[in-house]
Amino acid sequence: MSVTHDAFYMAKALHLAAKGRYTTAPNPRVGCVLVKDDVIIGEGYHVQAGLGHAEVVALSNTLDAKGATAYVTLEPCSHQGRTPPCCDVLIKAGISRVVVAMQDPNPLVSGRGLEKLKSSGIEVCCGVLQEDALALNRGFIKRMTLNLPFVRSKLAMSLDGRTAMASRESQWITGTEARADVQRLRAESSAILTGINTVLADDPALNARVDDDVLQPVRVVLDTHLNTPVTAKMAKLPGRSLILTCAQDQKKQYLLQQAGFEVYQLPEKNGQVDLSAVMNFLAGQQINELLIEAGSVLNGALLDEGLVDEYVIYMAPCILGDQGRGLFVLPGLQLMADKKQLKLLDVRQVGSDLKLTYTPYITRHPCLQA
Repeated sequence: MSVTHDAFYMAKALHLAAKGRYTTAPNPRVGCVLVKDDVIIGEGYHVQAGLGHAEVVALSNTLDAKGATAYVTLEPCSHQGRTPPCCDVLIKAGISRVVVAMQDPNPLVSGRGLEKLKSSGIEVCCGVLQEDALALNRGFIKRMTLNLPFVRSKLAMSLDGRTAMASRESQWITGTEARADVQRLRAESSAILTGINTVLADDPALNARVDDDVLQPVRVVLDTHLNTPVTAKMAKLPGRSLILTCAQDQKKQYLLQQAGFEVYQLPEKNGQVDLSAVMNFLAGQQINELLIEAGSVLNGALLDEGLVDEYVIYMAPCILGDQGRGLFVLPGLQLMADKKQLKLLDVRQVGSDLKLTYTPYITRHPCLQA
């Protein structure tokens, strides 16, 4: 099979994998296409943790895969998890060639699947459309390699860089199309994190409102002194609502737990919850992709500590004036030499607004580059 043919079928497999964008967490998004005599005879994708992997789904859609080539966006697993090893399934089906987009970063797999296939006499090719596969699973890759989630901060601002009026009024800066786009960002996130100030000001639900099937993100509040009201809207919604704190007040903790929150105590740093500890904790909770929806204080602290991998900023064609609230509180910036430099990755129009995607110039891992 030529390189062009391999890329063509792998592109189809990646398209299938993306269908699980809202549902596969904490598992990666994986697609598989089976090809025999240059004809697609089966295809599938991983829908949800605990259900069949992409290879198994694809094989279930064909009667005879003997001698076929399997195009898989991620190295087939070689260990027993919730489902049997995909390598064994491919070998048993008589697959003669396996083309893989990228090696699995999971230490339980990482190269073992490829070696098992090779030792069974199957021809293996790895690295076809690898960059696309990396982009599809940035959160899973980062969690497996660095024990950290992929962190994206969503911000909305006016043309003069304001997120709200001086009175805190902010609904709505952007138009309906941009707000719908934010719902899609929420849907593909494993968790949404905000700060106590946003909870007190807006009482947000932090759920994803999309028409597709979605695994609702975990809701996370950073609340140093446990000031979250027991009547907070998010605690009454299905799914998990977490409060991360460094307070020792057992009574407040009990009341919040009774209201429906999970409360966890984390280390303190400079009088606040340690943000690096937050990221490690969330990775331990199997959070692949974390969306930040917070105010200028928390966003400033995250920027200052270099904990955000990507910024998605919606810029509306309006002016809020010099008394409005800015994007980041960064009191330590006094000189131009101290400025925070970002790299523009993408710009597109969403309704009447601009959607700007940035990344810090220095990233922790090459897979985090879009």
